[in-house]
Amino acid sequence: MSRGEGANEAAEPPVEGPREHTPPTLEEIQAARRRIEGVALRTPLVRLNLDDAPAEIYLKLENLQPIGSFKIRGAQSAMGLLDPAELRAGVWTASAGNMAQGVAWCARQIGVPCSVVIPDTAPEAKRSAIQRLGARMIPVPVEEWFDTFRTHRHEGLQGLFVHPFSDRAVMAGNGTIGLEILEDVPDADAVLVPYGGGGLVCGIASALRAAGSGARVFGCEAETAAPLAAALEAGSPTRVEYRPSFVDGIGAPEVFPEMFPMARALLAGSLVVSLVEVADALRVIAQRNHVIAEGAGAVPVAAALTGNAGSGKVVCVVSGGNIDDAKLAKILQGQVP
Repeated sequence: MSRGEGANEAAEPPVEGPREHTPPTLEEIQAARRRIEGVALRTPLVRLNLDDAPAEIYLKLENLQPIGSFKIRGAQSAMGLLDPAELRAGVWTASAGNMAQGVAWCARQIGVPCSVVIPDTAPEAKRSAIQRLGARMIPVPVEEWFDTFRTHRHEGLQGLFVHPFSDRAVMAGNGTIGLEILEDVPDADAVLVPYGGGGLVCGIASALRAAGSGARVFGCEAETAAPLAAALEAGSPTRVEYRPSFVDGIGAPEVFPEMFPMARALLAGSLVVSLVEVADALRVIAQRNHVIAEGAGAVPVAAALTGNAGSGKVVCVVSGGNIDDAKLAKILQGQVP
């Protein structure tokens, strides 16, 4: 993300741009917490109401954010580094739906235009939300969408590009979730986080490590697109088969190279679950805690329910709740969309 010279953060630590690929510091995450106050919620953390679970499972409910997703944290953290006057040319991002909503929400609050490059497979629930927030959508094929993450460019778009994961200010905003987890469950044994581009889990892991937590942090993936597991096994990013599914908020053909060293250094590993396990977990969350999660948000819970994260206190980040009604209905009926 490029920033002008007149940033309004004189009293806060500098945050490097998207080419600086080291974890955000505790000081940066604390500064991000101040920037997002009043925009993002401090979300509740509750116990999963399941007596026969293999661990003491907790749910960090980011689906309760104003946009139904954690992405509002990173969007506000990044855009809050600049004075609104410096954003007059507008902002844009590339997103399957949730970061689009985060950037669009923040752009609407300060009255600047927003554009979003979305994959042509984006679900209707997320498209409708983006449109409702007033952003201009630019649908493209999935491969072209992935290329936008690599190039940080799209023809015809100007203004501030807010990268959804490969940006220290975005990761610092995500890291505020880690600070809240530490305050609510200071003795957590493991923290399970969806792995999409890596900005969420690396931000949370950075916060926990910097604050002195001994909790193991796992990236969680669906079997239909699990590049982190493949990269960790191979020792470097490697291309995997990518199959679109109802778990549309995470998954890619490969781990982005700039994120891999950070993920390898910070994470205890990748936990991969099947679509059946994700649907079962989503149904359990809905039936036992009356919480609606999207596919990506249920992946950590599915991983916790396998027992592979251990039997202690396990915190699952329910990253979002933006799911199509028809898909949710099928899942609640015992099907896999």
